[in-house]
Amino acid sequence: MISADLHMHSCLSPCGDDKMTPFDLVGMAKLNGLDLIALTDHNTAKNCPAAAEAAREYEIGFIPGIEVTSSEEIHCVCLFPDVATALDFDAFLEAHHPPVPNRRNIFGNQIIMHPDGSTDEYPNLLITASEFSILQLPAIVRNYGGICYPAHVDRESNGLLAILGSWPEELDVTAAEIRFEIPSGLPDGLHILRASDAHRLEEMPEGGFPIHIDTPDFITLKKYIEN
Repeated sequence: MISADLHMHSCLSPCGDDKMTPFDLVGMAKLNGLDLIALTDHNTAKNCPAAAEAAREYEIGFIPGIEVTSSEEIHCVCLFPDVATALDFDAFLEAHHPPVPNRRNIFGNQIIMHPDGSTDEYPNLLITASEFSILQLPAIVRNYGGICYPAHVDRESNGLLAILGSWPEELDVTAAEIRFEIPSGLPDGLHILRASDAHRLEEMPEGGFPIHIDTPDFITLKKYIEN
């Protein structure tokens, strides 16, 4: 068993705190005793290279990810085998995302941090919906060798059950994420993964959440989720 948190945001997410840099969030995860983390900014993986570099320095397992907003405004966790693949999916997603300029005074900063510590500001708002429905996303992500499952299904805001009213039978996933309690209406046999959805350093949980896998890496996690 390992301790993990597979849903966290950095300073690139407009709702993420500016202090939530890739370097600091990985360091906090290490201090909190986590074995495996995933960075899942809203609709982008552009801070994953810096987080991966920090994870190598801190010797903690790292999975690059994205929290994709479906066309129905449902949030989905998408995890990838490596940073290069996550960035390939990032580019694909960016081409199918509305180019709405970010208004920093309303939505917040969107800070890209590079592994060398330099920064850029991502210009377009990252929290808008993509062109893809919740039913399309799992197959698209699998084409990149990734894993896709609905995020925080126990939450009213951007949660699958709150938006659709019930779990669609045709949704081809084997896992679901919760923040606190397992809601009614989930199909039998799903792997239930708990995560923090942290947007600030103080929201990162000490000890993380247990997952019944032996090694803190994407391949092992994927086998567990798809089994």
